Amino acid sequence: MKPVTPDAALAAVVGADPLPRTEVTKKLWDYIKSNNLQNPSNKREIIADDNLRAVFDGKDKVTMFEMTKLVSNHVS
Repeated sequence: MKPVTPDAALAAVVGADPLPRTEVTKKLWDYIKSNNLQNPSNKREIIADDNLRAVFDGKDKVTMFEMTKLVSNHVS
């Protein structure tokens, strides 16, 4: 896959180097799991910390499906 470049908000989570979209998603999930940001009662919901809130357009929580769409706005 063709590498994409994360913007500043997404780079704070996955790094600034160009990556394939699949790797961006993998690094995002690694960040979510290592910081325990999944809602324990609804695993499909991600609770945003300050870094993710910037990627999630200011939302405090999003679904995993919504996350994919929001992340697309932060790569070029």
